[in-house]
Amino acid sequence: MAPLLQSSQPWVEKYRPKQVKHVAHQDEVVRVLTNTLETANCPHMLFYGPPGTGKTTTALAIAHQLFGPELYKSRVLELNASDDRGINVVRTKIKDFAAVAVGSARQGGYPCPPFKIIILDEADSMTEEAQNALRRTMETHSKVTRFFFICNYISRIIEPLASRCAKFRFKPLPEDIMSNRILHICQEEGLNLNSEALSTLSSISQGDLRRAITYLQSAARLYGSSISSKDLISVSGVIPEEVVNTLLAACRSGNFDLADKEVNNVIAEGYPVAQILSQLFDLVAEADDISDEQKARICKKLAEADKRLVDGADEYLQLLDVTSNTMRALSNTPEEFSYDS
Repeated sequence: MAPLLQSSQPWVEKYRPKQVKHVAHQDEVVRVLTNTLETANCPHMLFYGPPGTGKTTTALAIAHQLFGPELYKSRVLELNASDDRGINVVRTKIKDFAAVAVGSARQGGYPCPPFKIIILDEADSMTEEAQNALRRTMETHSKVTRFFFICNYISRIIEPLASRCAKFRFKPLPEDIMSNRILHICQEEGLNLNSEALSTLSSISQGDLRRAITYLQSAARLYGSSISSKDLISVSGVIPEEVVNTLLAACRSGNFDLADKEVNNVIAEGYPVAQILSQLFDLVAEADDISDEQKARICKKLAEADKRLVDGADEYLQLLDVTSNTMRALSNTPEEFSYDS
């Protein structure tokens, strides 16, 4: 068991499905792509949805199943957000690869259709100019090249590109599907994960299987083969529930000095304020003793603070703003003015 735990290979790669039919939960996608494998008739494709739901895995699996290990390198071009994918790359690297014609031949049991595949992962980070430059390339070389676009936000893909593709939405994984996959990995790696820890892992990963597997491997490296719910929380960066509860209790107290003290404690502990806001939102939304109007006021402030943090605002000031406005909302004190006015 020890050598397995010390293996340098990330479990995300080790347990990545190698065939389309093994991709979890995305039934409609698997059904359509299985037909594609049988007919070797493949349109341009656009995979979109939350992280860790199998988009890249599916694209790589279908490419491997179409061409096999021998032709894969010559027939498939993978480009990620880590590559420079501005307009120059589209005009040179992508255009040159797309223009070369290939033959059709079954090899080693693989269909090997007469086209190549270009996989553009995280395509929503491409500039609009680069996306526009792709339109002509897709039309000109459609006989010999297929494009697979993979993104989280389909709204960031320009309509002329999206309309040229068959669109597939990948859904977040439900807890039972994720639990089955995690238990399979635990069995393979000799890990002991109780039901509470399994539930915690599903909760903190929020439908992202990649994140769940990464947390599991991190916990296994740090705590050995027996992993508890507390161990998973510590490696995930999730704020302990008692910290968030204490902060909300300080807001309920109406004592600003107490609330300011708790804010300082959070900052001193180095907890990420964006994560605090996310967990505070869940706590407020589920509270039975807070009215809908109060929840709306609090959540509005949480959203504003979250946006400011993304824009680079000071964490202490934003958390203090949230706590003071939460106190005001819980005490039913009317809002005197808006910073946006």
